[in-house]
Amino acid sequence: MEEFTHFDEKGNARMVDVSDKEVTRRVAIARGKIHLNPDAMDAVLGHRIKKGDVFTVAQVAGIMGTKRTAELIPMCHPLSMTSAEVTFEADEKACEITATCKAATDGKTGVEMEALTGVSLSLLTIYDMCKAIDRRMRITDIHLVEKSGGRSGHFTQ
Repeated sequence: MEEFTHFDEKGNARMVDVSDKEVTRRVAIARGKIHLNPDAMDAVLGHRIKKGDVFTVAQVAGIMGTKRTAELIPMCHPLSMTSAEVTFEADEKACEITATCKAATDGKTGVEMEALTGVSLSLLTIYDMCKAIDRRMRITDIHLVEKSGGRSGHFTQ
């Protein structure tokens, strides 16, 4: 059974010591969805959102999120990102947008939290940009799709 590593023997919170770990190439991919009403979906796809190009702004927000993860999640190590990308797939019929964030680094700890933060912030940005049209949007299914590198090896969902 795995132990929680963010607590010491007395139960105090701590950042895990990774000094003895090897530097390896680390990659993580996360995905999530936002469900919009037909009017909001039409406005996004027709580039009629007053705040700007939804996909471009959300893409930049997601990439920025990967770089700022350690500032947002207390036990995350600050990482030097070597790559971060956010892509979108719109399903007009289902009125949903799927965001995927791929994050990479050469380091001693993984980039799962960075990928999850990136996808979350990109979806939150879409919500922010479209809330004047649809306040009932739902962000769902945020999850880790794949990760590689490090001692625990390759994971895929």
